[in-house]
Amino acid sequence: MAAPGRVRTLARALLLLGLLGPIAACKPGSPPPASHTASAPQLAELPPDQLEDAAFVQAFEAIERVGLSQGSASEKALRELQLRTAVGSLERLEVLTLRGAYAARAHDDVLVEQILLSLQAWPEGRWASLAQLSYGYVKGEMLVMRGERRLGLQSLSALPAFSSSNAPRRLLWRCHNFMQSTQTDLGNFDGSVAAGHEALKLGDQMGHSWRRAFTLANLAYGYVQSQYLEQALQTIEEAHAEALKDPDPLLMYTVSNVRAIVFSERREMDRAEQVSVQTQEFARQTGSEKLLALALSNHSDLLLKRGRYAQAQQLAEEALPLALATKDKVAEAVARYNIGLAKIAQKRVLEGRREVLAVIAEDERQEAAGEAAVGWLELGEYLERAGDLGGAVNAYHQHRRWADQALRADTRKAMLETQASYDDERRAKELVLLGRNNSLKAEQLRARDLQIKLWAAVGACVVLSSVLLGLAYQRILKTNAALARSNEALRHQSERDPLTGLANRRFFQAAIKRQAEDGEFSGTLFLIDIDHFKRINDNFGHAAGDSVLVEVAKRLRATLREVDLVVRWGGEEFLILVAAHAPGEAKALAQRLLDQIASQPVLHGRETIRVTASIGFACLPIQPHGLLPSWERAIDLVDTAMYLAKAHGRNRAYGVESIEARDEPQLQQLAAQMESSWQGGQISLQTLQGPVLETAA
Repeated sequence: MAAPGRVRTLARALLLLGLLGPIAACKPGSPPPASHTASAPQLAELPPDQLEDAAFVQAFEAIERVGLSQGSASEKALRELQLRTAVGSLERLEVLTLRGAYAARAHDDVLVEQILLSLQAWPEGRWASLAQLSYGYVKGEMLVMRGERRLGLQSLSALPAFSSSNAPRRLLWRCHNFMQSTQTDLGNFDGSVAAGHEALKLGDQMGHSWRRAFTLANLAYGYVQSQYLEQALQTIEEAHAEALKDPDPLLMYTVSNVRAIVFSERREMDRAEQVSVQTQEFARQTGSEKLLALALSNHSDLLLKRGRYAQAQQLAEEALPLALATKDKVAEAVARYNIGLAKIAQKRVLEGRREVLAVIAEDERQEAAGEAAVGWLELGEYLERAGDLGGAVNAYHQHRRWADQALRADTRKAMLETQASYDDERRAKELVLLGRNNSLKAEQLRARDLQIKLWAAVGACVVLSSVLLGLAYQRILKTNAALARSNEALRHQSERDPLTGLANRRFFQAAIKRQAEDGEFSGTLFLIDIDHFKRINDNFGHAAGDSVLVEVAKRLRATLREVDLVVRWGGEEFLILVAAHAPGEAKALAQRLLDQIASQPVLHGRETIRVTASIGFACLPIQPHGLLPSWERAIDLVDTAMYLAKAHGRNRAYGVESIEARDEPQLQQLAAQMESSWQGGQISLQTLQGPVLETAA
């Protein structure tokens, strides 16, 4: 299971540093005081930015384009421009907002507080409501620089009220771009794409190629995060074409950086490295050490992916002092992270792991679940290759914990399940419509029932009444049958995975509750994970990945009995519950599953895709003490065994034969250290090898 590198965090830092310097002021923050809670804006009939002085607009946008790359020069230019604006004017409000954003990014807390006070005390009148939006904009930027990410979107809670108004399009454009990048960070890709398209529409209205190019680059980065690599490529190439219409070093740096990321994720490493070198040159042209630090760190990530570890470490160490000198926490984190991975790859495991863990700890402190999940997964892969299998298994466990947290958070989406989330939303709408249809039919039944009673009471003609009642009764029977079919379809759709046709988590949980009132169950539990599934998506496309999932589901179903339960657990994982209790039967079934999954390549068009899987399994109750854990603990147990199979080379099955545990706390303690517990004799494991393949996907 490969994962995107820390280069993604870096891309976000780039966007904030450049054109998103002002945008970032929309980031996490507490709401303004009660007196400044945004209400529906009352603005001019024409867009306010069309009412501004042309000379001011030209000067302001020139500063806006260079962003923070000019450092103190931008602050000086904005301060001088502010002197040319009237108190209480829209021009002064825009300048103060941009100054506040830049000050926050430069860690100038004194200036930020001064600007916040000015915005808070903005005089009543035409632009008072915009001052409220700007207040949250700057306040949020300051909070983000303090690491309070979770408050991110709260500072822009008033934005929807302004989006349909005639608020200044420049301000709305920045805010929507910020919303797009923040939603991407949180893993909410639906919201990310929606915000990005709002920004794109605003850029189109303003007629600026550079704004359109920037927003397209931001969108492309979001598509990379959600693993829509074809869409990412199309979008970033469109951004590149737009940037060439009106280029400047900062814009070309921004677009080139995302292009390098897209090529890297598509495994077009030669193109990625070529564009990354160009990105460094654009950074030097801006004269910004911040941008250069980011560009060097980005390039070190590419070198890591290409296995040039010493060179990657050298480049990251070159970037680190630049990041420290410019107080760029993100660039510093990326450099330290890449240095740590490079050291692990060069067998300096303890030293490298310490560097990486420090960076991941900061992600966790900021509740950046997506970044923490990626960091743990990549650390696990490097430790696995370095031979630290115990450390790798622990890292994989932490990855699962943070990935699950991201799934349960406000975004309710995991990085590798974006397409499934789109399907879920579509299916939910269909279910709502079906439910409404059922309600309508039920009302029709009640109405017809009343009509029948009326006919029976009033019937003057027995024969005619009988005929009418008979016809109505037949229609009721037909409607009841249709209603029953609709209800059955509703239940079926809610409990089935639309891609594979297998049961989903909801069905599994309902089945477990039916089996035992206290939530416990017995049998043999298998957790199966397709090996290198992301690599399959990268090399062959997401449609090929879907074909693999469908074919693996068929092979699992063919291997199992009709009474066995097989569930698509999420992403590339499948869960199986069978009634067999004997270890020998479970071992034989695990071997058949390994063999069946890898028996033949999966055909997708003209492509031939080799597929293997890693399996964790356990017989319940757990011997030798007959411990019957809750289903949550049982799944955690087989999940640990599955990751151990991955850490030992993949295409394997690891089964739990026995654990010296008499209760769940003791079980959790031993399972958390399964490798060492196995070596120490507290856990007995069965190990199985899948078929040896000549080639792999």
